Amino acid sequence: MSLVSDSALRRALARARDGKALDVTEVAVLLHARGEHLDALLEHASRVRDAGLRAVGREGIITYSKKVFIPLTRLCRDRCGYCTFATAPHKLPAPFLSPDEVLEIARQGAAMGCKEALFTLGDRPEDRWHQARSWLDAHGYDDTLSYVRAMAIRVLEETGLLPHLNPGVLTWRDLQRLKPVAPSMGMMLETTSRRLFEEKGEAHYGSPDKDPAVRLRVLEDAGRTNVPFTTGILIGIGETVEDRAESIFAIRRVAREYGGIQEVIVQNFRAKPDTAMRGLPDASLEELAATIAVARLVLGPRVRIQAPPNLVDSEYALMIRAGIDDWGGVSPLTPDHVNPERPWPQISLLEERTAESGFELRERLTIYPEYVVAGEPWLDPRLFAHVAALADPATGLARPDAVLRGLPWQEPDGGFASSGRVDLHVEVDTSGRTSDRRDDFDHVYGDWTALRDRLPSTPPTPPSTTPPSTTPPSTTPPSTSLSDGALSDGAAGGGTAESGATRSVASVSPRAESDPAARVAPSTAAGVPAVPAPGGRVAEGTAAEAAHPDAGHAGTAAGGASSAAAERASSAADVDAAPPGAAAEDAASAGAPVDGVTAGDASAGASITGAGAGDGATAGRAPLAGVGAMGGGVSGEVRRALRRAAVDPGGLSDAEAVALLGAEGEALDELAAIADDLRRQAVGDEVTYVVNRNINFTNVCYTGCRFCAFAQRRTDADAYTLSLDQVADRAQEAWDAGATEVCMQGGIHPDLPGTAYFDLARAVKERTPGMHVHAFSPMEVINGASRTDMSIQAWLEAAKEAGVDSLPGTAAEILDDDVRWVLTKGKLPAKEWVEVITTAHKVGIPTTSTMMYGHVDNHLHWVRHIKLIRSLQERTGGFSEFVLLPFVHTSAPIYLAGIARPGPTAQENRAVHALARILLHGAIKNIQCSWVKLRDDLCRQVLQGGVNDLGGTLMEETISRMAGSENGSYKTISELREMVEVTGRPVRQRTTEYGVPTDERLAASEASDGVCKSVRRVLPMA
Repeated sequence: MSLVSDSALRRALARARDGKALDVTEVAVLLHARGEHLDALLEHASRVRDAGLRAVGREGIITYSKKVFIPLTRLCRDRCGYCTFATAPHKLPAPFLSPDEVLEIARQGAAMGCKEALFTLGDRPEDRWHQARSWLDAHGYDDTLSYVRAMAIRVLEETGLLPHLNPGVLTWRDLQRLKPVAPSMGMMLETTSRRLFEEKGEAHYGSPDKDPAVRLRVLEDAGRTNVPFTTGILIGIGETVEDRAESIFAIRRVAREYGGIQEVIVQNFRAKPDTAMRGLPDASLEELAATIAVARLVLGPRVRIQAPPNLVDSEYALMIRAGIDDWGGVSPLTPDHVNPERPWPQISLLEERTAESGFELRERLTIYPEYVVAGEPWLDPRLFAHVAALADPATGLARPDAVLRGLPWQEPDGGFASSGRVDLHVEVDTSGRTSDRRDDFDHVYGDWTALRDRLPSTPPTPPSTTPPSTTPPSTTPPSTSLSDGALSDGAAGGGTAESGATRSVASVSPRAESDPAARVAPSTAAGVPAVPAPGGRVAEGTAAEAAHPDAGHAGTAAGGASSAAAERASSAADVDAAPPGAAAEDAASAGAPVDGVTAGDASAGASITGAGAGDGATAGRAPLAGVGAMGGGVSGEVRRALRRAAVDPGGLSDAEAVALLGAEGEALDELAAIADDLRRQAVGDEVTYVVNRNINFTNVCYTGCRFCAFAQRRTDADAYTLSLDQVADRAQEAWDAGATEVCMQGGIHPDLPGTAYFDLARAVKERTPGMHVHAFSPMEVINGASRTDMSIQAWLEAAKEAGVDSLPGTAAEILDDDVRWVLTKGKLPAKEWVEVITTAHKVGIPTTSTMMYGHVDNHLHWVRHIKLIRSLQERTGGFSEFVLLPFVHTSAPIYLAGIARPGPTAQENRAVHALARILLHGAIKNIQCSWVKLRDDLCRQVLQGGVNDLGGTLMEETISRMAGSENGSYKTISELREMVEVTGRPVRQRTTEYGVPTDERLAASEASDGVCKSVRRVLPMA
């Protein structure tokens, strides 16, 4: 360890003492503290720890968990240089513990009063060891995590112990699968040092799961999924003190943003024989104490910090002085299988040593007390009874008199009991919502201040001038403050922006799962537009993503540029006269693949779809005569893009498409004319609509989408859940009014089992057999599959059998994870959306496609989203339409927090509807606008700019109305016809599949004017 000057240490200590901001350099200096400097550092850290314990009513208490250690498998695909836990198959009697062996350990632990079953295992051993794969196949498990899940349930049901799962690296979907069976999970970050991962001979070389970017992604995904999560750092494995400081700051960023880090372990390396690192010296205990103290100062009073008591020799008092408030898990039965040479201290001895330092030792559960008391969304309802049996309801700590006994693990009962404000679909147009925000606004969406740190502080750089960055940002924040006795992380851990944690909403394509580092090292090609504060400009076109009744399957359109455009063309050479550097620009803006779908092609310098010259475009076509005649106010970039759009709509580069989104005046009118020519060629002049009803069966949801004003807690005044009979009654009313479709979507209610979606579809089909059931967004599909532990394909096949005819392609928002993680806390990643949609198409379920825009995104995001949709359509042909959903800002949490702008402008709405028609020409025939989110006059304008469909009569549109849309919750057929009348185009009622309804359906809808009586607004008597 390098030396630092005495004066540098004194300066850093003085700043820590006074609660001033510390940067990473000062923190690295403090890690060198020894002697009197270490004593001062420990004093400052103890003060912050004590303030945190006072704040939660546990002053003078240090906790621990009484556990058993279940080494489910010691096989691992990684090759860490210090590990003795992982081994080879020939050294084990079997690749995995059997169910009987697991339960025997758990039963013995229960008999000794343990309350935690710590499942520890290697990362995905079946990927490296064929013996593991064969064992899983022979016992009927798809993968190691399926076995983990099954054994966790067995332990819950047969012993009452609470599982804490340490299965290594987990994806977002893995966390969704495992959350219902474990109150908490964990994975050590260990270090953010890439050198230790990338250089041969270092601790993590050859271990794919030790990539720091991957492990940071796991911490974030756990927070997004509301999983109480344990993590930590391992010191002395070859990292520098700067690495150590940066690792602590990286954990702090995740803890602040999501609130899910329940404890941080600071663990010292101990050399072990028969390992590659057996010759390295152990990290000293003074070094450990200094690291704990610095972690306490950086992480603040609310984060719990632990030092494993079997690794500190007799220096218990030193670690307590350093700022720990927990000793971790201690087992009276099983050894520490990771450090088998270090036996656990007796609990009585640990109690004595803790008391000698003036603290009381108290037992906790595997889930920390704060999360026990908070309950939802941190604790899954399936585990309520198991945790309640062991927890003191007042403190959340373990009950000393708790009796361990197995309890059934099952889906909650009563999920479909009618409850709450079930008339909200009508009252939203009369009395409205109770308040403009949920009572838990300040914390359910994560930390708003930390979220702002993701946004760039400067305006976006035009994509034509700046190529994407490929360099991972530093994980080093500039500062963290240390107020004496402060109770907030902003005071004890810093109120300034963290440069290392700050991540712009980048313009990279969605690739979070296939390349986790891509989300840690986003592109800087384009950032987020400047964000007006609430009360600033109100956009003319507004939106919030809604459950939208707009699906079905349609064939693809053939042909290229419209004949009208071709008649005005003269020279292909003019089209190709791109500005200097255009090819490089296209390459710079190219994205990366999502599940095999390329969202950009750096080598082609052409369109994302790889369409080359476009669909049906021919040589000899050239720019529009009207474009060439435009006034001097139209830029050359826009002129060139308009020429290309007219003759080669599928061949627009990213830069050209972005330029068109900025078109104004004459250029915007010409863009609309080009789009309308293509619309006429693809689908003719008819404007279509469907008579349908939205049925949002519940608005109880804890996902934490920051744009959504619909979601409520179960205890909120506006919360409701419909019974199956109520759902069926509404479907019957819709049928009687001539509807051909119901669109069903709802919140991710924690009580609804994964099979509830099948029950909903059956309820509608049983009551109205002829009704098209357009239901369940990709987020709901993932939720259902995770709760039933089914594959996506198996779940969709079951849904189809139950009566689901098509899926809404909502939950897409913007298919770029760097945008998504600002826009939503816990919704599915872009890759998962793509997988659900493509799998639905594979099993014969058509879907719509959507884009919600105008919030924290930018024009390049819109272009890449649309091009990704096109590329998916070219693979599957399963999209019936593309629906543009402008962001409705009024009551959207992310707008109320001052982060999102107030929706797109009227100019942007016109431009993006036209551009969607152009970019999707030859792939998706139907472009739909949302009358719910656009005023009637703007709907008329986009109808003259490429749009051919108005969606549905809806009958009840609650989601956008809750967000502040002022366009009502239904439109009658007469109102839709009136909207279109001024365009001079014919209007036609359609089915979901864009067919013609039967005469009986048409007669019924004419009689009701497309809306059932129960939702009609009653006008007052004159």
